[in-house]
Amino acid sequence: GSAHMVDVSAKTANRREAVATAFVELSSAVLAALPLNPKGDPLEVARFAGIQAAKKTAELIPMCHPLPLSFVDVRTEIVPEGILLTATAATTAGTGVEMEALTAAAVAALTIYDMCKALDKGIVIREVKLQRKTGGKSGDYVRE
Repeated sequence: GSAHMVDVSAKTANRREAVATAFVELSSAVLAALPLNPKGDPLEVARFAGIQAAKKTAELIPMCHPLPLSFVDVRTEIVPEGILLTATAATTAGTGVEMEALTAAAVAALTIYDMCKALDKGIVIREVKLQRKTGGKSGDYVRE
């Protein structure tokens, strides 16, 4: 059939939260150069980009409902192989915030790529995934 936006008007508004992650694989040389990046701090720019992206999710994903977000956060962690990004989104609404958390994680990862591509074109973005969600008709979900 034809694509359409799901009607969520009958759903009960309650607190919903989702956490998504993404991983940016970087060489040791790029990791060592992070503090010297001429464009600025890639981790801080990625954090802001992810937060901004979560707020624009409904503009990017055609059938996604615009949500009043009550919280968005993106955390970065440098690990030996790269950067782990963790995005959290929350709302009190009639539908979940999985797409907002996933969008935040993905755009934060793309921002790391953009900020570091001059040093290495071989950067890999991988494992963009939902880690957990709470609230809503389908109940809680936690990735095993």
